[in-house]
Amino acid sequence: MFKILGVVAGFLVLGFLGSILGFIVGSIIDRFKSTGTGGMNIFTAARRQSVFLETVFILMGKLAKVDGRISENEVAHVEQFMRQLGMTSEHRIRAIELFKRGALPMFDIKPKLAEFMAVCGSSRNLRQMLLVYLISVGLSDGQLNAAESRFLKDIAGRLGYSKAAFDRLLDMVINQMRFAGGQAASSAGALEDAYKALGVNRHSSDQEIKRAYRKLMSQYHPDKLTGQGLPEEMISVATEQAKEIQTAYDLIKKHRTQNRTTA
Repeated sequence: MFKILGVVAGFLVLGFLGSILGFIVGSIIDRFKSTGTGGMNIFTAARRQSVFLETVFILMGKLAKVDGRISENEVAHVEQFMRQLGMTSEHRIRAIELFKRGALPMFDIKPKLAEFMAVCGSSRNLRQMLLVYLISVGLSDGQLNAAESRFLKDIAGRLGYSKAAFDRLLDMVINQMRFAGGQAASSAGALEDAYKALGVNRHSSDQEIKRAYRKLMSQYHPDKLTGQGLPEEMISVATEQAKEIQTAYDLIKKHRTQNRTTA
């Protein structure tokens, strides 16, 4: 419908060239309305993206300061995160402002979380991506301290995660990070790390492992995340996460194939 309206309006205003422009704009709106996520339109998608970005950087600031001080590793991680997003100078300034606001001792994050749940909460993938980004900040210095752990558990609870569900996600993210850069972990426990990265164990069947792998890859699929409102700048971060999962899965498959060959 918007495609047709765009052509007509464009032609009336700018003639033939305007009709082409109207067709393109109308097509984009029609695509978001019909294939976004259950009818999510372009305006809803823009709102989700804005709220998601604001929430991420505000909570990153609060998490970094929750133990009393913001470490150099945490600052470096957030700066690397912004570079990875390919942010413009203007967007970087805005992100830093949000980070600093979240780090203020008296800043109350509850209204922002309530807004996030109202706008983005219906998407499990967006809730999970928010937690994954926060966990990565907490682990930027190698481990979670007690204050960071309490903060993340509180956030997870407000996002609808049970303690057990959060613990499983945390264990998976920790082990996925060991496969960063597409390189298989070289330690003696690399295979065990790979199983944990997929949320399975060495006793799981091939079918169970493949099902867990496909579920994770679906959660990090660029088209699905974009359709649900994840800002396009953050798709590259999700893609890196998918690569870590792929590396872990490949290691498990290689090990199991070798075992069947030598059996």
